[in-house]
Amino acid sequence: STFLRVMRSSVVKAAGRALVQRTPKHKHARTFIAPVYNFAKRIMPKISDTERAALESGTIAFDKDLFSGDPSLKEICQKYKPVLTAEEQSFLNNEVEVLCEMLDGHQIDKDQNLSPKVWQYIRENKFMGMVIPKHFGGKGFGAHAHAKVVEKIAGRSLACAVTVMVPNSLGPGELLHHYGTPEQKAYYLPRLAHGIDIPCFGLTGPTNGSDAASMRDEGVVCMENGVLGMRVTFNKRYITLAPVATVVGLAFRLSDPNKLLTKGKEGITVALLPTEKNQFAPNGLPGLKIGNRHDPLGAAFMNGTVQSESMFVPMSCVIGGEERTGFGWNMLMECLGEGRGISLPALGLASSRLAVLGVGGYARVRKQFKVPIAAMEGIQEKLAIIGANTFTIAAAQSFFDAILADKQKPPVLSAIMKLHCTERGRQSVNESMDIIGGAGISKGPSNFLAGLYVGMPIAITVEGANVLTRSLISFGQGLNRSHPHLLDLIETIRKGNDLKGFNKEAANIARHATVNLGRSLSRFAAVQLKSKGSDVSAYYEAHMSRLAANFAFCADVGLSLGGGLKT
Repeated sequence: STFLRVMRSSVVKAAGRALVQRTPKHKHARTFIAPVYNFAKRIMPKISDTERAALESGTIAFDKDLFSGDPSLKEICQKYKPVLTAEEQSFLNNEVEVLCEMLDGHQIDKDQNLSPKVWQYIRENKFMGMVIPKHFGGKGFGAHAHAKVVEKIAGRSLACAVTVMVPNSLGPGELLHHYGTPEQKAYYLPRLAHGIDIPCFGLTGPTNGSDAASMRDEGVVCMENGVLGMRVTFNKRYITLAPVATVVGLAFRLSDPNKLLTKGKEGITVALLPTEKNQFAPNGLPGLKIGNRHDPLGAAFMNGTVQSESMFVPMSCVIGGEERTGFGWNMLMECLGEGRGISLPALGLASSRLAVLGVGGYARVRKQFKVPIAAMEGIQEKLAIIGANTFTIAAAQSFFDAILADKQKPPVLSAIMKLHCTERGRQSVNESMDIIGGAGISKGPSNFLAGLYVGMPIAITVEGANVLTRSLISFGQGLNRSHPHLLDLIETIRKGNDLKGFNKEAANIARHATVNLGRSLSRFAAVQLKSKGSDVSAYYEAHMSRLAANFAFCADVGLSLGGGLKT
């Protein structure tokens, strides 16, 4: 079997290491190590510059504990406690409550737009500037407040929730805050916070999707009328808020054939393109085209195209200025990955919570054969799934938001959050549709599920389809990024001649696998003898520890797949 072949291979490698350790002469050691080293170079995936930037971006948090095989529930509970400040709670109880009362989901779907009063209220109360610091006019809210606001609004209107969430997660505000020049921050952040400017971010293209590494949008550095800039050609689609945007964030690939750059470098670059003249584009950008509006399954949020053909863009429009050219990929990985773990999971939780409240109540009052359908086992099965999903998503949201509050930015956990929270949200909505039947498939003012039923596939698709998020990021990038020894091993292979370092890291991985195999077996035996008793936490921690050891050992065995792990 495959497992036996892997184990046999591991034994052979371990025996080889033992022989190397017993061989006194270095040249003999090289004889034993070199074939394994050359084999590893063949099977290990090649890492591109963009992949390397992704691996080096952000931080590692709880994911490293999982790959270690020995997480601590006590440490998790003590270290990560999400809280709302008094100001954040007040905003949730007052301004957000008022906004929710203003929303009529059925009418929004018919009009295919929010009402002018809702747009005005969102702007005046800084809903688009929740994450912008206070000294730039924003609310300065944390991740947990951001998530709870989006979640609450999504329970009333998906279109409004998306309108609020994009400027706070996928918009250029976060990029400006971290990388913008002082002049860019002083001009744009107050305007974004007060809703004077509405942002969108152009990343997705017709051929590359949201994979920035494969995009064909290009800019060429040039000098025109004494102004250093770029001739940029791009074609972006599926861009949320594009039809109403006044400033467009744009990711493109920059080249400098005439060597005009004195700072920065070639590569993926991020710029801000205003739709009207301002101090960064004094002559405007007449080639900027906001195209036709898309129709995302009838959902009413704004979505469309952004295009241009060889448009001159001054270098002052690059976020961070000339010195930040070529650093766009790192900027995207650092900042936008965080939003993936906040806003989209909030939509999943809103869907699941609404299913619990609405469908749970419906099942109590709806009768069939003179009994509430909630008493029927088939319905109870689906209600149990909905309840379990809601609890799981809520717990994950609290945990992840607390990790962010701890000043960590884990891109792998962010991807896991997006993947599982949106999938569970979709499952809850689908199970709910089975329960409410005709009331769910007939659109009207009383249908509280139709909007979310349409919207969840959108949440699953954006920011990388879940099927690819699972394979490429959750486990592929997760293994490389979070494993305690793998990245160091890959570095020795990349160098091409580091036999000593390779031997050391290979031995560390073998030791890691052996330790976790022992943990897996011993903990399996231990949990069989453990009952819940009065210490429920200890009971579940024992099972978590067992599963973590199983996972860590299987991850080490999975390394035998080499480059196959990338897909």
